[in-house]
Amino acid sequence: MMDGELGAFLRSRREALRPEQVGLPAGPRRRTPGLRRAEVATLAQVSVEYLTRLEQGRDSRPSPEILAALADALRLDHADRRHLQQLASVEHHRQLCAGRRPSVSRTVRPQVRGLLDALRDRPAYLLNRVSDVLAWNDAFERLTRPLGLLDGDRPNLLWFVFADERAREHFPDWAELADQQVAELHRLRQGDPATDAFAERLGRTVGTPFTSRWQRRPVATRSSAVRRLRHPQVGPLSLAYETLELADDQQRLVVHLPADPATAAALTRLLAPHPRALLTGIPLVDHDVVAVPRRGG
Repeated sequence: MMDGELGAFLRSRREALRPEQVGLPAGPRRRTPGLRRAEVATLAQVSVEYLTRLEQGRDSRPSPEILAALADALRLDHADRRHLQQLASVEHHRQLCAGRRPSVSRTVRPQVRGLLDALRDRPAYLLNRVSDVLAWNDAFERLTRPLGLLDGDRPNLLWFVFADERAREHFPDWAELADQQVAELHRLRQGDPATDAFAERLGRTVGTPFTSRWQRRPVATRSSAVRRLRHPQVGPLSLAYETLELADDQQRLVVHLPADPATAAALTRLLAPHPRALLTGIPLVDHDVVAVPRRGG
């Protein structure tokens, strides 16, 4: 659960930091992974007792000055600093507004559905905080239905990546994709118990591949990159993606674009209006067009 997450995050970053990164000797007798509490306390100019209270969750409201000092001592990057500030803000908000919790949205606004449809030949889909695939356009249906991602009544991207063996077959860079998905889940937690409950269920289902990543508490994510895919119908694809944050809905709209000419040609075949075009590449006359129904939850 989110209780104690501020301290757990600080501890995870302390244990991940190597002594030589802060100018300290590694030493042959070092038993603690990463830095010792005393070393971080010295670098941040706080007491060991206070750092211990923070890491154990007995003090959850450090001042902005102490947060900044700890961030510097732990060599946090921009994403980690933002996450540390968010954790402190969430804890403060919880104490001011006890009982108020964010919820995982499954409502899709008509305007967002219209945007998905307008993208037409660009595979696009909508995710909520726990990576439920809420809605998608026809192009995404054609792209991912053969992968198995859309099987079931409530498809979930994160669950598919970790719990479905087909994901490792279809994504050559599976480990990178898995890291990215866990980082997104951590970044979007925001004190939501439903997110933590989802993570616990996934951890019980798949074990170490998920839990080892979850315990590292990654938060650095990329809103755009290129993802490789082995498609069972049209072969290798390189798909660039762009992620648009719908802040008011706490949802993400993800759009895929071909990253090279070969992928563009393959997508044209895949999205052709009739299955015969996958094999022949021959344009079909209007009476051969088969409509693919739009899906969405």
